[in-house]
Amino acid sequence: MQFTKSMQSLILAGLFTYCLASHAADGVRTIVAEKGDVHIEAFDQGKGKVIVILPSKGRGAHDYDEVARYLADDGYRVIRPEPRGINGSKAPMETPTLHDFAADVALIMDKAKTGPAVVVGHAWGSQPARVLAVDRPDLVKGIVLAAASIGKLPKGSSEKPYGRMVEAIKGAGNYSLPEAKRIEYLKEAFFAPGNDPRAWLTGWYDKTHQSQDHARDSTPVESYWSAGDTVPILDLQGDSDAVVIPNILRSMLGDRVEHKTIAHSGHAMAPEKPREMASAIAEFTKRVYAD
Repeated sequence: MQFTKSMQSLILAGLFTYCLASHAADGVRTIVAEKGDVHIEAFDQGKGKVIVILPSKGRGAHDYDEVARYLADDGYRVIRPEPRGINGSKAPMETPTLHDFAADVALIMDKAKTGPAVVVGHAWGSQPARVLAVDRPDLVKGIVLAAASIGKLPKGSSEKPYGRMVEAIKGAGNYSLPEAKRIEYLKEAFFAPGNDPRAWLTGWYDKTHQSQDHARDSTPVESYWSAGDTVPILDLQGDSDAVVIPNILRSMLGDRVEHKTIAHSGHAMAPEKPREMASAIAEFTKRVYAD
């Protein structure tokens, strides 16, 4: 059968309408917030108490599509800001600090009128989450540090902060490398044995990665590592995380910290165990909002 141009147009229009309907069926809205040369966009879904999710280094909000759906189904409103340089979010990329990345999150939260919320920082995302707790304590009711390197070590430790798996972390998102090599790096740094790493073959943003490295390196860790003095923290780790130095935060901050481990999960966590990640976040959030 040969399609005319008008028939092709109708088919394309139908597909476009279907995509919009599917997006609407998932209940995913878009928040846009601007200030000067900063333009930040975020996904927003669900109703109820607010959970904000900040992604891992060089990656975006779509990593948490499944996690967000589970949380929305559990009765929470989930907001996922895209970091500057990813999809619709645009802002100066050359010399930001972690304070700038935290301010981007605050911009979205102020626009959405969230008030104090539980903020989930996955891996690198834990850094602006903690800075947000320092810079804007009015916006942070609790923090989930998911697969998070603390950036500071207990006395007597001989390890270097952020020193594990550097080659594999950078190589995993390097599109110029052969796919087989990138899969090797993904298995080494991000995914637990037996979990499929192919979910993270795409979704890497090099300019954002570089900008985030600069922000981390130019912001003194002593100014934010503990997320202030009072906010409750869930230290959520995968039992096969090759990047994070495990089980150190509670020994450093005491009863503010609750520790939980997800079985058969590595540093990627969200694509590996989305239901378990969402459940841990929801359980913590319920307790935090009850206080």
